Amino acid sequence: MLAQVHSFVLQGIDPIPCEVEVDVADRGLAKTTIVGLPDAAVKESIERVRSAIGNCGYPFPMSRLLVNLAPADVRKEGPVFDLPIAVGLLLAEQVIQTQKHKRLLFAGELALDGRIRPVNGAINLAMLAAKMKLDGVIVPIDNASEAAVVGGIEVYAADTLSTVVAFLNEQYEIDPQPSVDVDAILENEQPEIDFSDIRGQEAVKRALTIAAAGAHNILMIGPPGSGKTMAAKALPGVMPPLTRDEALEVTRIFSTVGQIPKGRPLMTRRPVRMPHHTASSVAVIGGGMIPRPGEVSLAHHGILFLDEMPEFGRTVLETLRQPLEDGCVTIARAHSSLSFPARFMLVAAMNPTPKGTKPTDEYSQREMERYLSRISGPLIDRVDIHVEVPPVPHEQLASKADGTDSATMRSQVVQTRGVQTARNAGGQPNSALGRRDLDKVAQLDEASQALMKQAMTELGLSARAYDKIRRVARTIADLDDSESIQMTHISEAIGYRLLDRQP
Repeated sequence: MLAQVHSFVLQGIDPIPCEVEVDVADRGLAKTTIVGLPDAAVKESIERVRSAIGNCGYPFPMSRLLVNLAPADVRKEGPVFDLPIAVGLLLAEQVIQTQKHKRLLFAGELALDGRIRPVNGAINLAMLAAKMKLDGVIVPIDNASEAAVVGGIEVYAADTLSTVVAFLNEQYEIDPQPSVDVDAILENEQPEIDFSDIRGQEAVKRALTIAAAGAHNILMIGPPGSGKTMAAKALPGVMPPLTRDEALEVTRIFSTVGQIPKGRPLMTRRPVRMPHHTASSVAVIGGGMIPRPGEVSLAHHGILFLDEMPEFGRTVLETLRQPLEDGCVTIARAHSSLSFPARFMLVAAMNPTPKGTKPTDEYSQREMERYLSRISGPLIDRVDIHVEVPPVPHEQLASKADGTDSATMRSQVVQTRGVQTARNAGGQPNSALGRRDLDKVAQLDEASQALMKQAMTELGLSARAYDKIRRVARTIADLDDSESIQMTHISEAIGYRLLDRQP
């Protein structure tokens, strides 16, 4: 007898329908075959399903058994198909006697005693069900709140296979999971670290405010212990809160790799990813035999923090060029090509020299130049703001007076982002403005043009750096509530190009 159950498979972070077909032959030797490009975890699922069905007291077919996972040309991975396969078998054996399953999507890993364990990608499953206009989804209890953030569908949380069978046979009622008020969760989110905890560094806080206001990439250069890492961790607290769509998109990515914090149905904070400098290019950019999101995608709508940037491998740093420009990563394979979103703010930190100290003589100056040369010019070009983070003097460390706090910085950032949303095409931040848009919103007067010409000549700036300065100047003008860019705005923006050198 043939049975069909609906599930899903992920292509990158995008869910596509997967039809689980189970055929139980009337005769033949007992043999089980799973087809449809399954990986080892999927092939092993039949043993988990066999034990779960038996331990729940249901019959398992003792004849030839074929399981097909369609579409057959898409590779399947993970234990997500345990529950739909078990439901298909019980349908074929007429243990389940209704057609209720046809309007539902199923996903879940089975324990040997019939318990249903959580899986990755539950929010993607719910989004697919809503897109297909089905009635709902059946997911493990631990995934239910995550799936419920989607809205518009019923989410049924099941703890055991027996519960699912009784529900489908209409012998037991599962109450749908209450919908999650995403907007209320996002509104109540508070930053983990406040900038008032960082003593001194008012110039750095100013640069970080500009960076957050225009979503500009920033590089902080200073000795160890000057507060670079703490500032990077505090930066999400001054950025605009995630919108509903942004929160769902970030949650989708984290759900795909199983990194949603336990007990939280939604990613409510802008992510901060801090890969170690020994990370490989695949770990940072993404990839693998079955491509998975890397650190740049996990930092989507958030911050990618590279501490001690020159210590990263040259290959890793150079692979950042595409996502910094395009806001996405394309992973090409012989059989397919997948794109992952990667629109993040790059926040990098480095010491002036490998020892961490400023150069004091000609030898240490050459040492600093060699250290800086580990970062290529084209990558430096893609960083909008370079700011020096000096050591904090004792007077400021011992002072009880609080400096600029996150609430003050955040109010400036939110107000400035509102101006950009209303003015810029597509509501994009200033950092994403193209050349034509810049010519419209970042026009320079004669004095500013003369200053730019001098900077281009003396610093040897590239055309990309020229546009970066205009974007940063436009953000500074927005912070000052100025409709036009003044010479002071251009001057400050040029001052944030510390690492530009004459070729």
